[in-house]
Amino acid sequence: MFVAGPMTWAPLLTEITGCAELDAVPATLADHALSAAEFNCFPALVAEKGTRTEGLLLRSAPQSAADRLAFFAEGQGLEARPVTLADGSAGLAFVASETEASQTDDMPWPAASWEARWGALALDACAEAMCYFGRIDAAGLAWRMPMILSRAGSRQLAAAGAPATLRSATPASEVTCLARHTPHEGYFLTREYTLRYPGFDGSMSPPLRREVFVAADAALVLPYDPRTDRLLLVEQFRMGLYARGDPRPWMLEPVAGRIDAGETPEAAARRECEEEAGLALDRLELIAGHYCSPGCSTEYFYLYLGLCDLPEEGEGRGGLECENEDIRTHVISFERAMELLNSGEAENGPLVLSLVWLSRERERLRGSA
Repeated sequence: MFVAGPMTWAPLLTEITGCAELDAVPATLADHALSAAEFNCFPALVAEKGTRTEGLLLRSAPQSAADRLAFFAEGQGLEARPVTLADGSAGLAFVASETEASQTDDMPWPAASWEARWGALALDACAEAMCYFGRIDAAGLAWRMPMILSRAGSRQLAAAGAPATLRSATPASEVTCLARHTPHEGYFLTREYTLRYPGFDGSMSPPLRREVFVAADAALVLPYDPRTDRLLLVEQFRMGLYARGDPRPWMLEPVAGRIDAGETPEAAARRECEEEAGLALDRLELIAGHYCSPGCSTEYFYLYLGLCDLPEEGEGRGGLECENEDIRTHVISFERAMELLNSGEAENGPLVLSLVWLSRERERLRGSA
């Protein structure tokens, strides 16, 4: 089997195949290129005339390693194809079925820069992905992969931490995890922990069982036009309201969306504004970063005000059809937004926080517009 790009990185290849030692030799595959590595955690091998890709030929790999590699590769949307290497030998490569030529790099694999940007995230995501081997098929992995990558990206962002000047500075390493199970493993995860942690009196807690919803981080933006004193809200159906029994399960919110793996919160905020509302933001101001429900969820929000030009007051439509988004947008005055806040119709936590922050900063923002 011929592998290229990230799969030639020893730590990742070991995680995928489950083998620390493989009979691997350098090899070259003509008329194939890697999809643009700068923007991909796992760039794909693509058939493209006139290109060459350096990689490794895995000789005599154990069947278990070959099966694990096939599971992971097919989970990335690749398919196995017979190929002839530059030295004339035959092999098998996992190749993307369709990718535009403009998305490929006709240059040597940038191993050092890829490892610096993507290495830790890729290993984290791969470890979760390979836990499914033997329990689901590759199609099931492909369906889960976007969230697997986003969860890995969230764990990378979480590693930076936040100040501890008033709260306890006790590190997470002082918590003893006795057991960890995953009762639900769909697109989302629920994890069950049995653990002990240091109490404020210096003693360790008894073993405690806790469940947590393992989510990905999200970027949220309240678009605001300081020249006209208007802002934009999105409205959409929300399962949380429906499942709780709310008689009207449609919610007014800021623009919001999941942060993709390797994406900065700021880049996600701008992308979501374009996708959901067709807006190009002038600049972002950070309102807050916060956990949304830390007692039972890992979800973390990066909340921004997005300064932009907004159209006249009224309704619009937004969202991506490929994601089955049915979104209605509302451009309203600041005064109308305050009415929604005071009446309780604005009951989305990030929206409430954004409006309170805007009421504090509004004079400054309008004065500099």
